[in-house]
Amino acid sequence: MTQLQFNDQLNDYSSSLKSFALNFTKDIEDANDLVQDTLLKAVTYYGKFKEGTNLKGWLFTIMRNTFINNYRRLVKTNALITQSEDITYANLHFSATNNAVESKFVLKDINKALDSLQPEYYVPFIKYFEGFKYHEIAEELNIPIGTVKTRIHVARGHLKKYLKNYSIEKV
Repeated sequence: MTQLQFNDQLNDYSSSLKSFALNFTKDIEDANDLVQDTLLKAVTYYGKFKEGTNLKGWLFTIMRNTFINNYRRLVKTNALITQSEDITYANLHFSATNNAVESKFVLKDINKALDSLQPEYYVPFIKYFEGFKYHEIAEELNIPIGTVKTRIHVARGHLKKYLKNYSIEKV
């Protein structure tokens, strides 16, 4: 199957995907975003699709996994954000002492730390940070899953040393 034929078939399933996405999101705009993410991943991973496989099932699996990963990311983000109207003294102090200049310096240091990583550690770490699973990274980079885990662990250690000035646990 050529890429063009594949893309035509994707268009045929877009209305089914939208209905399926609405079951997850219960919101039209979020459903449209989920369909777009699903189609983008399908086009990106066209080479991984095995001809003769149920394309609709493959697309639905991509959509379900994308929704679950986005949901997990949202839960983690919400866990870090204070949701109440009553901001504690500690949170008020933290937000009052941070400013744009300080954030700019922190971001600059983080980028320097990332740039200091060797490519074999940088690529798996960034992919993991973007939400990819270990097995997805291993498949994309064509390396064993154990190697992926090791490289991410080494990258974390390097970044932790490089950014030790920002550690919460200052003694």
